[in-house]
This record gives sequence, structure tokens and C-alpha cells, in this order.
Amino acid sequence: MHAAAPHDRRPTGRPPRTRLRGPGPVRRALAAGAVAAALLATAARLPAAAADATTLPGAIAAADEPAAVDVTVNADQGLGTLPDTAYGLNSAIWDAHMNTPDTQDLVKAAGIGMLRYPGGSYGDIYHWQTHTAPGGYVAPGTDFDSFMGTVQKAGAQPILIANYGSGTPEEAAGWVRYANVTKKYGAKFWEVGNELYGNGHYGSGWETDEHADRSPAAYAHGVLDYISAMKAVDPTIKVGAVLTTPGNWPDGVVADGDGADWNHTVVPLVAGKADFVIVHWYPGGSDAAGMLTTPSQLAGELQQLRAELAAAGAADTPIALTETNSNVLMDTQPNALFAADTYLTALANGVFTVDWWDTHNGAGTISTAPDGATDYGDMGLLSSGGCTGSVCEPPVNTPFPPYYGIQMLSHAGRPGDQLVNAGTDDPLVAAHAVRQADGDLSVLLINKDPSASHTARLRLSGFTADGSPADVAVFRDRGSAIETGTGDGSSRTLPPYSITTLTLHPRGGTAAAVGPPRSPKVTSVTDTTATLSWSPSTGGAPVRYEVYRQQGTTSELLTGTNATSATVRNLTPGATYTLNVLARDADGRLSRASDPVTVRTTSPATSTCEVAYRLTGGWGSGFNAQVTVTNTGPNPIDGWTLAYSFPDNGVSVTGYWNAKVAQSGRNVIATPVAYNATLAAHGGNSVSFGFTGANSGAYSAPTVFTLNGTVCTTT
Repeated sequence: MHAAAPHDRRPTGRPPRTRLRGPGPVRRALAAGAVAAALLATAARLPAAAADATTLPGAIAAADEPAAVDVTVNADQGLGTLPDTAYGLNSAIWDAHMNTPDTQDLVKAAGIGMLRYPGGSYGDIYHWQTHTAPGGYVAPGTDFDSFMGTVQKAGAQPILIANYGSGTPEEAAGWVRYANVTKKYGAKFWEVGNELYGNGHYGSGWETDEHADRSPAAYAHGVLDYISAMKAVDPTIKVGAVLTTPGNWPDGVVADGDGADWNHTVVPLVAGKADFVIVHWYPGGSDAAGMLTTPSQLAGELQQLRAELAAAGAADTPIALTETNSNVLMDTQPNALFAADTYLTALANGVFTVDWWDTHNGAGTISTAPDGATDYGDMGLLSSGGCTGSVCEPPVNTPFPPYYGIQMLSHAGRPGDQLVNAGTDDPLVAAHAVRQADGDLSVLLINKDPSASHTARLRLSGFTADGSPADVAVFRDRGSAIETGTGDGSSRTLPPYSITTLTLHPRGGTAAAVGPPRSPKVTSVTDTTATLSWSPSTGGAPVRYEVYRQQGTTSELLTGTNATSATVRNLTPGATYTLNVLARDADGRLSRASDPVTVRTTSPATSTCEVAYRLTGGWGSGFNAQVTVTNTGPNPIDGWTLAYSFPDNGVSVTGYWNAKVAQSGRNVIATPVAYNATLAAHGGNSVSFGFTGANSGAYSAPTVFTLNGTVCTTT
């Protein structure tokens, strides 16, 4: 029995999430949206009758016929290849069970490919040479070599947090030397510190940082010192820098003495020098319905982060999501659904690892899930066996539902498989799809309805099934294991609060004789064109290469060529496109898609108007912006209308000044007030107005502005 239970020490390793969001209005509740509204409506229903435990779902007993949901999968739209680091998990040195044989077996069985150490904020107090963490609890059997034993048994890779808060570059370099020179562990991925934006610089502090200067600029310069020292020992390692997640505090906050917020200070300084960047994502939500809407926000937040990197000339910098979890109902089925949805959403948007917080954590506040299950307030995948008052967790290492949510991912895709695009016409059902290396197509379906079954009808493009039974895996509410079997691959009934994978087999003769084009890159871009180049396909000589645009789950052919480069024309200025390149063989069959390429065209090269859009302040869940309009044409304008659209859902105008601002959906129209209606010719004057926006998630800057119908140049 420990002198102090690990969860009693948790605030040092993983502080309560309410402490991470800053003061005042920063931590406002998320807008629930369509999914939450639907979930709340269905929560009032009586649960459908449970199926027999020995029968795979497909004929679930229910009072009403299950609602039909169309699931569209386009296997010609590649979203990227799953790396061997994709499915990750955090380990913590205050966890006495982290390296036991039972834990090692469970980690391996979950398909974990990345293990993070020494555990959250402990990374900034941990000294590897002495295996100590002043101010924190260190459990026996959690030293670095013991951890690496778990990594090796699980067949995973480590990602290690070099101590920035109370350490030095020399200490970090010594760890690299011990790990990779002395022990030859081949530890490739290293982070410089944990959540250093939580060091008190923005007024809320949980992260240890003993530097006199705790500004983002000081951290960025410190990262460069760490990179230099660590790579002098082993130049093959990858070293990452900590960023904030767009739309989450303290993103947008500018502290006294700083010229910009954390990301806009750190990114330009480390661009091209840090090998990857790190973000954490704890989206919250006050209940199950709100929590289950949040993964849909993650795509926009990652796209906004990618745009910030691109603005610094570092668009291809890899992104690691090294901590995630919900804030509510953490040990229950809704969080299993959240886990599966979050991992695949992040990976489909270019993240190379998603690392759950954490392996074991400890009992916290007790609550009850919508399905009546007990939530122990434990952020761990596995039970710690602890108690809160008279309510005790199940025995140590009993998997909580999120464990199975992550384990279900390996039924859909493993390293080397390709994520492809999928969508549904019902907000209560989420879909993800994977083209497996052996040719199979797996579709992972998440029914977020707490009380009703839904029947999924698959609509496939770019893949022809052979008509044989599909391999089926299901993790359902109140389950204690994943059920597997076979069944119909064209239509499937999804139990309430469940995750289902259907793996379909291809018809013979439908695979192309050539492989996908490799490593596509954008080599130039203008306001209306983009030029791409790629490496040739393998496995044969293609007759033709074709460039396709992703429009939802529909593909649009933009151009074709016999060469390994092509220029796409007639694009919209200031717009963003996701493109794939495919090869066509002599029999007319298309190869698998290349990795996706994102293209953002520039604003018009010439125009009779110019618009400058600038963020002037932010607090994570809201922001202020200033818009400046200039008439550069030869004729004065008396009375103007400026139209633009927010790229992201969940952004709303809540106040404005020096103009009248109206919003419909994502579209915004601004018109003048009496004293600024005139715009002189040839830039004789400019008009500025401002507005306050609220955001739940990303809030990327608008890219296309039209003044009285003319598309303007944007600065």
C-alpha cells in the first residue's frame, strides 16, 4: 500500500482541467450544435432492449424500426497513411502499475504504438539521472529502463519529455546519450517540456518553469538551445516544441510585454528548426451530448494550426497530439465513442500520433452516465482500483470503456493502411474509413444515440466489394469486451452508444496494376492556379495521372497528364482545396489515392479594392478583430457592402463597431455607418471597423472578401 495514492498526487502530473483554461469568460460552455440537440432529444427515450450477449448486433430488439442512415465512403479520396506511432498512450511515474506484466499485455493488446513518459506536467520536474521529481510522488518500478521494457514488450516507440521547466539542455542531452548511445534504445521522439504556456505568464499557472523569463519568446529560444544540445549527441532524433491548440486558452491571448500570442511568437522562431510541434486537446463539454459533438471541431482547429505553420514557411511540420481526453464521464461508454472519433479525426487531419491521457490515473468525483453506468472520474484507460468515499473502482487493470474504444481502432486500420474519406447524413452517426494494405476496406461507425439503434446503409465509391460476408467487430454500451464475427457488409444495425467496424473484401480484378503516385507537393500557387509534382507510381507504368479535388465525399476531376506534374487552373482566389493524385492503368482502373495535398490560393493579384483582416485580441473562446477596407480603384465609392465568410462553423459575431455587421450561418455582411460610407478613389482613405466573435473551436481568418461584388486583394 502506497504512502499516498497516486491520484492524490495527480494535480502535479495532470492538474484538474478547469485550471488550464484561464480566468473569466475563457471557459464558457461549448455550443452543443445539431449533434447535441439530437442526443438530448433521444436521451429521454427508454433504452432499446439489449441483444442476447452471444449474438452480434444486426438484429437488435427495439420497439421501433431503427432509423436509416446513409454512410458514404469514397476510397479514391486518400486522407493519409496511418504511421506506426498513430495510436498512443501516456505513462506516468506516479503510477505503480505502469510497468507490470498485466499492464504491458493490455497495452500491447490495445494496439498502442507510442508511449509517452514521464507523464504530463511531471515532465517539467523530472530528473532522469536520479529518477526524482521534486514536489511530486515517484512510484517504485517506474524508472526509465523499466518504462523502456514496457515499450519494447508492447512493440511501441517512446516519446520522451525533456525537462524544460527545471532542467537544462545539458541534462536533456545526457538523457539522449544514455538512451541512444549507452543503451541503444533508439528513442526517436523528444518533446521540450510539457504545457509551458501554463507557467503563469498568462495568469494561470500549473506548469513548473524556473526561468526568470517565462514568455513565449524565451521558451522558443530555449527550444533552440535544447535542439542544439540534444542533436549534438544524436542528430537522428526528432525534437518538438509546445504550441497551443487554436480555439483553446491561451490561444489568442497576448500578455503584457509580448507582441503576439503564444503560437504567433513561438512558430516563427522555431519554424524549420523544430522537427515537429505538440498540442494538447481537452475539449470539455458539460455532459455526454456536448462532449460527443467536440471531435467535429478538431478538424478545423488542426487546419488553423497548419495555416499558422504555413504562414511561417513550415507548412509540412508534423503535428503530435500528445494528450487528449474528455472532461466528463471519463470512464463510461460516451468517452469510448469520443476516443475512437477523436483519434481517427486527428489522424485524418495529418497528426502523426494521438496519445490518450493516461494509462492509470485514480478515482475522482463520482457521477452517473446517461445509460446509468458509474463514472469514477478517472482519466485512466485502466482501473487503479481506488475509491472515492464508499464508491470503489473495479479491480486494478480492469479496462474502462475508452480502452475498448481505442482497441477498436486496430480493427479498422493498422500502420501502413490508408485513411479514406467517409461521411453520413445523420449527426448521431459518425463514420471513418480505412483502405487496408491487403486491399480490404474497413468502415468504423459510431452511434452516438444513447437509446436508439440506427441502421447504416453503405454507399461505396472507388471500391467494389466481392459480396462475401464482412468481418464485424462491435463494442456496445455496457460491454466488457469486443464482439467479433461476420455479417452483411451493405447494411448494419448499430446498437445505441456503440462502435462497429465492417471490413469488406474487394472483388477480384478490380485493383489497379499500378500503385499510387508518391509524395505529391505543391510547387507553386497563384490566385487561380496551383502546380503539383509527385514521384512516379510503382508496380507498372501508368497510362495517365489524374488530379482530383475532394468535395465532401465526392471527387471532382480537375486535370490529367502523362507527366509527373500538373497545373490546376480556374481556382477561386483565397480558397482552400484538398487534392489527391491517382494513376490510371492500361485497363482504365484507378490506383489508390496519393496522400492528400492542401492548396490555398492567394488573393487576386490585382483588384480595385484591398482588405486587411487582423486579430486584435483573444481569450480562447472569443476574439476581437479589425477589418480595414481600401478602395484602390479609379472611382470613389459612396456606400459600400463588404461580404465575407468564416471558414469554420461555430463562429458568431457578438458585437461590432464602426459598421453594421449582420451574419447568416457562416456568411457575414458589413455595411457603413453614416460617417464612413465614402471610400475615395486610388486609396485616398481607408475605413476600419471591428467586431467581437465567439468561437467553439477554430476561428480561422476569412480569406475571401468582396466589396460591392468585387473580390479584393487581402493582406
